[in-house]
Amino acid sequence: MQHKQHTIKQLPPAKNTVGKKLAKIKYPFYRFSYTVVMTFCLLGLTGASASEDKVKDLELEVGIVQRFGGKATDKLQLEPTTGDRLKLEFQEGGKEQIIFTQNPVKLETVMQAVPQPEIAEVLVLGTYSTYETAEDSANQWRKQGLKVEIAQPHRWQVWAKRDVYDTHLLRRLLLQSVQAQGHKTAYVDTQVLSQVPRVSWVVDGNRYSPKNVEVSTIKNLIRVKKGEKLDKNRVYAGRIDFQPNAYGTYTLVNQVPLETYLRGVVPHEIGTTAPKASLEAQAILARTYALRNLHRFAVDNYQLCATTHCQVYYGLSGSHPRTDQAIAATRGQVLTYNNQLADALYSSTTGGVTAYFSDVWNGEDRPYLRPVVDKPHNSWDLSKQSLADEKNFREFINLRQGFNESTWNVFRWSKETPLNEIIEHLQKFLRAKNRPYANFQTIESMAITKRSPSGRILELAVKTELGIFTLQKDEVRSAFAAPTSTFFYIEPLNKGKSELWGFAFIGGGLGHGVGLSQTGAQNLAKLGWSTDRILQFYYPGTQIKLLNEEIKF
Repeated sequence: MQHKQHTIKQLPPAKNTVGKKLAKIKYPFYRFSYTVVMTFCLLGLTGASASEDKVKDLELEVGIVQRFGGKATDKLQLEPTTGDRLKLEFQEGGKEQIIFTQNPVKLETVMQAVPQPEIAEVLVLGTYSTYETAEDSANQWRKQGLKVEIAQPHRWQVWAKRDVYDTHLLRRLLLQSVQAQGHKTAYVDTQVLSQVPRVSWVVDGNRYSPKNVEVSTIKNLIRVKKGEKLDKNRVYAGRIDFQPNAYGTYTLVNQVPLETYLRGVVPHEIGTTAPKASLEAQAILARTYALRNLHRFAVDNYQLCATTHCQVYYGLSGSHPRTDQAIAATRGQVLTYNNQLADALYSSTTGGVTAYFSDVWNGEDRPYLRPVVDKPHNSWDLSKQSLADEKNFREFINLRQGFNESTWNVFRWSKETPLNEIIEHLQKFLRAKNRPYANFQTIESMAITKRSPSGRILELAVKTELGIFTLQKDEVRSAFAAPTSTFFYIEPLNKGKSELWGFAFIGGGLGHGVGLSQTGAQNLAKLGWSTDRILQFYYPGTQIKLLNEEIKF
């Protein structure tokens, strides 16, 4: 029998661009006084204002289309704004090309057959629901002497570093070693590629197929249309780079100044009708969060994404004078703790109490991220009535009045889910994480076996015909379709029959519940609380500072 010859293809390792970016930050890129900032505010200058001429602004790299070219139906269209033209710069056939056009440019995907099947493979050491838990896992591997990197092909993963473990043999030897240590969920992800995506750039009737393209305009505004019908239409400031990523596809990266980036974040994170103090608090947190997380996509040679895995970013589409004013009023301000950038985590709605970092993710707690009862006047003493106690938790979840979030529809919620839906979602979750019990067929019972003092679920046990498996922390929210937080309890439902029908999920909040509540902050602002007081409430012991070279990243 004749065997086909395969070519081993190593996915390209990431260049060390993030380290260079962080090195630049050691030097002051904001050189201005508080007086200058206040002058800008009084003049009503906004994020894309005349003040940018006087203040040096850090440029961010944001993946606005993260994985393009995976399907033959993938397409994009780039357009200049009225009266402008696109400038495309790329290499093709060993020659530098510079093309100007006033017309839309289309990006179309063709799946191209390769002469010989190629094997693309990586050693996956773990799969996780969130970056925070993946980062903690990566740090644990590094302590054992392994070189690792964090990727997000779909879910977050920790990979053995590709430019270190760069042969099939090295990856297999490492896999045997880590599995012998008890890490049974580690595996080598091997894909045999008979075709690869080829992206064509259609410019004024001509076709080009470069792997890297820089797109710019005179006005620094580029319209991006995406979707099968090109019906998602957004305008981005700055430059756009088209570049390969770590998954064999491509990423559209927006090179955008920090303060302009915030104009595309703040209105979509907290809305445009929120009170002034809460808008300013959100602007400070969004700026801090971005600067603290520049390393998040090092594996793909950019810094941040444009989704809820980072912060929602829609370019200048949806920017608003009220949020622009909040960004300008806080220009250069960040939240710090002991002269370091704080971990500026925030979520929509806490359900009445915020959480420790370790209530949701693996990793060290931050002193300023701790349970705070989300009320202007606290009447529940967590030191005496810990929500780790199930009786206390159920009593707390039945309280509805007097909280900052009481009027919001996701403050309290309940949902009944049939057993077949629960099984389907759990199976999908376990398969994605390469976990045992992924082939279970029935659920006999479920129980919350451990809670944190803030009431978050730390462990939830599921009994199946194959045995009992346990979900931990942020896994709980990813494994079920019903809950929008880990702040809930469950009740079995029979619906008048002898067999189990499903479960009721009864809880509160939307999101992880760590740090500021966006809905709670709005209520405090309506009560007259200042921006500083709101941030002190949710992040005790922190300080607002103008970004400078003394602040550590």
